[in-house]
Amino acid sequence: MIGFKDFFSFRKNKLFWINIIGIIVVLIIITLGTLVWLDSYTRHGEAHIVPDVKNKNIVEAEMILNESTMKCVVVDSNYVKGVPEGMVLEQIPVAGAKVKEGRTIYLTITTTSVPLVQLPDIIDNSSIRQAEAKLKSMGFKLTEPELVPGEQDWIYGIKYRGRDLKSGDKVPNEAMLTLCVGDTHLRDSLAMDSTYIDMNSIPQSDEEAKVDDSWF
Repeated sequence: MIGFKDFFSFRKNKLFWINIIGIIVVLIIITLGTLVWLDSYTRHGEAHIVPDVKNKNIVEAEMILNESTMKCVVVDSNYVKGVPEGMVLEQIPVAGAKVKEGRTIYLTITTTSVPLVQLPDIIDNSSIRQAEAKLKSMGFKLTEPELVPGEQDWIYGIKYRGRDLKSGDKVPNEAMLTLCVGDTHLRDSLAMDSTYIDMNSIPQSDEEAKVDDSWF
């Protein structure tokens, strides 16, 4: 049976203490090495300021970002009237933000392709006031309306460059449209003219009947 003194006899064993010290040294080295690796991996304390590339051409913006050890990716494009193609409209992260080396900056640039907008369902479904308000809110421009026979101020059609459109058709943004609007006076005048023509086509009662001799 091991006695109490024998249990603590390892204190006099040099090999035991050498092993203990070696284990402690290895643990310290591993801990320090891990901390150094994490610091290097996360680039602790290292930051770069994002430059401002808005309103610059995409080629120029890419050069500026590359000089700042950053990359750029175009993620969207918008049409802006009067602005040339390839100009930077937005950037994420914004200028002045602190980022790590190699960060990707996401850009929105301009395009010269005019977007097409779908016409709303307003033909034979709304008044001129409702139609004008809806179309103008969508960015369309309107000419003087074209009057057609029908209910007063009712929309009977839409034209673009002389071509008749229907609901759901797509036309360029900010297109100049012409509304075909009903006019009761025009409708009534046409109805009166039609009645007058019909009345004139009826033979007058005082006219002598003509006899076709070929029947005898």
